[in-house]
Amino acid sequence: MLTYGLAWRWMKMTVNPEQSRKIRMLIVDDEAVIREGLHHTIDWADYGVEVVGEAEDGREALQRIAESGGVDLVLSDIRMDGMDGLQLAERLKVLFPEVCMILVSGYEDFDYARQAMRLGVTDYLLKPVDIDELTAVVKGVVSRVDRQEDMGLQEARLWFAGLVRSGLTSGKIPACLQGTEYRIVASQIADYHTRFGGTASDELEALQNRWIKAIHRPVEDDHCLESVSVLKNENLMISLIVVKPPRERPIWDELLSGMIACLEEIGTVYLGVSASFNTLELAASACTEAVSLLPYYVLEGQQLLLPEYREAMEMQRVIPNYDTVTAVRELVSRLFKQDPEELGAFISDMFAVFRENGLLLEDILHIYEELWVLLRQQLRRSGMPDMDAGFKAAADLSIYNSYHSLRKLVLDEMLELQHQVNVSGLDKSYWIIEKAKRYMDDQFRMDLKASEVASWLKITPSHFSYIFKQSTGKGFTEYMNEKRINHAKKLLATTHDKVFEIADQAGYKEYKYFVSVFKTYTGMTPKEYRGLMAGKKAEGE
Repeated sequence: MLTYGLAWRWMKMTVNPEQSRKIRMLIVDDEAVIREGLHHTIDWADYGVEVVGEAEDGREALQRIAESGGVDLVLSDIRMDGMDGLQLAERLKVLFPEVCMILVSGYEDFDYARQAMRLGVTDYLLKPVDIDELTAVVKGVVSRVDRQEDMGLQEARLWFAGLVRSGLTSGKIPACLQGTEYRIVASQIADYHTRFGGTASDELEALQNRWIKAIHRPVEDDHCLESVSVLKNENLMISLIVVKPPRERPIWDELLSGMIACLEEIGTVYLGVSASFNTLELAASACTEAVSLLPYYVLEGQQLLLPEYREAMEMQRVIPNYDTVTAVRELVSRLFKQDPEELGAFISDMFAVFRENGLLLEDILHIYEELWVLLRQQLRRSGMPDMDAGFKAAADLSIYNSYHSLRKLVLDEMLELQHQVNVSGLDKSYWIIEKAKRYMDDQFRMDLKASEVASWLKITPSHFSYIFKQSTGKGFTEYMNEKRINHAKKLLATTHDKVFEIADQAGYKEYKYFVSVFKTYTGMTPKEYRGLMAGKKAEGE
């Protein structure tokens, strides 16, 4: 039987996987010619540095840092009109403690240098600046930032993996994940098992690496964003998107559309996106919300699945009660008929009904579990051995995430069961008689003959009479009389219909014959039976 669940087979984590980003540097000096010289004399890109702006004093520098989404390094003169270099260093230590700072001074003043070091300044250089000395110091800063980022990224990986695994927010939140706004993005590849079910492990790993890079590419292009991802299983990635400083322009629509576009290289990928939240204490519940949106993709093929989309779909969906009892009867009939094509057509029709009625895959799986319980009971009654073993393929709905793949999984299981029925040596007459009894139950009010039932079953009357007697211990006429008389007794006790009317409703067209048969089975006439039941009812009152 198929079972529902998500397996924790392995995990892989990444934070912006292509980590060779350039260090972002801001140049601060009150003389424009100095700023221009420092900016353009050195080819900073050769050292892994990107100059993101210039400022003429400390106040403007703080404004530029906020507007640019943060920097890694500030190269600043120490003496400037307005906020000077030391005052800037002091503000950076409070507002942006992760930013490195190199101070440049035209004065060999020990007190300045000492204050700078106390404020956490990385280095203190004298004018005129020696290019080799400056580049050496900057290379040291680049190495330091890289090391700090490596440590921060590893910390972020472990923290987020723990959150996804346990569903709890625990431990100190890594500094690199601190932001002003967050969202969880859960992603899956559409119809995964059909497309990649038989993929070799090395090809699968290559696919996953492309997936990781594609999901992070739009984030890497924006310095105001950070991200960390966990592959919970081979087709379920959960990503945390972090917005650093707040910005006026809307980012989410653009970012999510960019993700979908980047993911096209590996095929159709759909995203379940949580509502935004402003504290990581809510990250665990946001993960649950994002993952819970993914099942709705099968309804319309909507790739961007937001909470409001689910709400709209739930207002439209009206899930009918599925008649599992009738479905099991039909399944049993086809299992014993040993016609794989007819069984396949039945399963296909069943899934077509599911799809037309807007059932999610998890809804279908729940129905199938109920079908399996009833089917197992029926097969046990016929003597089918070992019904508690086998036929339990794991239905991970992140892997079998389409109507097509789940239908094929169910069909494969039923075909295997059909084969087991064939090789088990079961007496198939049991199911023929069960089918006959259901037909007789529906038709007993008619003047039904054994030959008519045999014709409906497409077997000879003599064979039907033989297997019916073997199965029930009664002949056809005896069985039908018992059923009709029991029905008549119920009507006599619960209605005020005339006796001849009840005879007709019970399938007897001749009144006298009905009375005769009734007395044979009950030892009294219909009127006597009605009087007896009325007396018992009066005593009970």
